[in-house]
Amino acid sequence: MNLSDYIARNAAFTPDKAALRYAGQSLSYAAFWQRIVAAAAALKSRLGVGRGDRVAILCANHPDYLVLLYACARLGALLVPLNWRLAVPEQVYILGDASPKALFVQDAIAGVVAPLRRAQPDVRIIRVEDTGTDTFEGLLTHGGEESGEPVDASCPLLLVYTSGTTGRPKGAVLRQEALVWNAVMSQHMHDLTVSDHVLTVLPLFHVGGLNIQTTPALQLGATVTLHQRFSPDATLAAFAADRPTLIVLVPSTIQALIEHPRWSAADLSSLRAVTTGSTQVPQALIDAITARGVPLLQVYGSTETSPIAIYTRVGGDLSRGTSTGLPGLCCEARVVDESGCEVPHGRPGEVIVRGPNVFCEYWRDPAATAEALHDGWYFSGDIGTRDANGYFTIHDRKKNVIISGGENIYAAEVERVLNEHPAVAEAAVIGRADAKWQEVPVAYVVRRPAATASEDEIVRHVGAHLARFKVPREVVFVNALPRNALGKVQHFLLRQEMKGR
Repeated sequence: MNLSDYIARNAAFTPDKAALRYAGQSLSYAAFWQRIVAAAAALKSRLGVGRGDRVAILCANHPDYLVLLYACARLGALLVPLNWRLAVPEQVYILGDASPKALFVQDAIAGVVAPLRRAQPDVRIIRVEDTGTDTFEGLLTHGGEESGEPVDASCPLLLVYTSGTTGRPKGAVLRQEALVWNAVMSQHMHDLTVSDHVLTVLPLFHVGGLNIQTTPALQLGATVTLHQRFSPDATLAAFAADRPTLIVLVPSTIQALIEHPRWSAADLSSLRAVTTGSTQVPQALIDAITARGVPLLQVYGSTETSPIAIYTRVGGDLSRGTSTGLPGLCCEARVVDESGCEVPHGRPGEVIVRGPNVFCEYWRDPAATAEALHDGWYFSGDIGTRDANGYFTIHDRKKNVIISGGENIYAAEVERVLNEHPAVAEAAVIGRADAKWQEVPVAYVVRRPAATASEDEIVRHVGAHLARFKVPREVVFVNALPRNALGKVQHFLLRQEMKGR
């Protein structure tokens, strides 16, 4: 079997059931499957897409995003999801690296087509949500017969470029079977059943939006409602009107919801759980969700782990605050030192993961692959601890550890204290080179509207809660922090800014 066969089986069992809902329209499992078959045939006969070829997509959330995913699975091709928030030069870099045969572009993002066409003249560009020539509908209408050798789940399916928190993005290759096992863990995590209704508001260009709940729900035969983009208004309205049972939100989107004027009166009664992750989850956000009677599940992982690796689950122990949970049902996780040896409980180290959900390589980058994968273990670059009961807590990126006078300072720890100050809207901490101490911490702070807290006041606040060596030597007030698409602060850009000062 390949991944698309799960849709075929669900179409046989429940042909009339809604697989996808989008913009007031519903696509049944039977219609979804028919469109996948037609898309696979058109990709094969009209564009020459076959096993190992790449198909890129630059599109907000849309049903045809998933049609193309499963069509590629049927052909043994790789889908390359592009982040529509990137600048054109970044898109050009990824297209040049991935070398796709075709690029599917949504009309709303069509402004980037001309520069992409100039940079990649050999890539066939197909419009999504449009009529006429070189459109997805036209491709399906004039598609041919599908043929080729059978494809199984060992074939690569996704070429997902990492968020680039350390510079140039790398393309992580995920096999179809990685998504199968990832879905098994999602089912275990969420007690996911065919009766569930997933509301997907995070972008499908990231494995969080695509694979934490969306593809697992479709693999099982549940219903998914897609929102083109996250909107607090639309999400709160959907809770009442569509009655979803599950949703994935990152901390920044949770914050947007709880700050919305309608939050306190919002109807959350249909939700069995809210799942979050991507970065450290402040206790205040956990409390805001659980105070409404909805369990908040946490998941840890990365593009390279599909992403589910460590999680808390429905009906499990959710009393451990910011702990991200236990290793998943189908994978292993450890905390190791610089030599790769497991460290004692409670001692920080690098989190490593091994299992069938882990990526197989970085695209055309054997050196980076060899650095990240050792004997099947993926070395994440994240710093975490594991307690005596096996529960993990993620503290920071390895590259965000500041070494000052021989002491390790975890930027996330200082950021947590900074964010507790009433005048601070958000904060990020990096290390600055220092002749005496090697590095010292520097804080970038966004003040809340009308707040006037001074640098001295911020420094005194941190000094009242943390050891002296952890206190920022400088506070830089800024209007906003650089973030990637899922809300992670891009510390490397702050380091570049610091060097340029």
